[in-house]
Amino acid sequence: MAQNRDGKAVAEDHIIMGVDPGTSLMGYAILRIHGGKPALETMGVIRLSKFEDHYMRLRRIYDRILQLVEQYLPDEMSIEAPFFGKNVQSMLKLGRAQGVAIAAALARQVPIHEYEPRSIKQAITGNGGASKEQVREMLRRILSIPDSALKDLELDATDALAAALCHHYEATRPIPRSGASSWADFVAKNPDRVR
Repeated sequence: MAQNRDGKAVAEDHIIMGVDPGTSLMGYAILRIHGGKPALETMGVIRLSKFEDHYMRLRRIYDRILQLVEQYLPDEMSIEAPFFGKNVQSMLKLGRAQGVAIAAALARQVPIHEYEPRSIKQAITGNGGASKEQVREMLRRILSIPDSALKDLELDATDALAAALCHHYEATRPIPRSGASSWADFVAKNPDRVR
């Protein structure tokens, strides 16, 4: 069993559920980690625009996230943090959608990890300002996903997959010793650990 940056044990085999909150479409993805290697299990979107009432959308989010949790039994949930926009009402609705998704996972004792959009993009592409299309293409390459599997899929689903993979990377990143702030600094301070 490996350790994460907090010194906690990380199972070589586990399941991470990724969620990209939204009020019209909410992306979800299930990432299976086997032998420390990530593989896509499934991904998709929860369509909410057919519900005119915002509260009915929230109920649909809760029901569907709970259903996915019960079906795939994730060990953790990684969710994208809402970004701060200018429209207060939109932000309020997005925050509610995120909160309901979190509550559904917590109802089954699934631990939650939240990441800023820029952090997710940085983890996947190496560029915090990458476009959603660049993130999708990098996910396709990293996880060897066939083009046909992504052809008609909304970007919200790949954003959810990116959140899950970001958490996998964050949870399994080695713990720096001696206060290293970069790879070059780590090598300089730990020559005995680098060959």
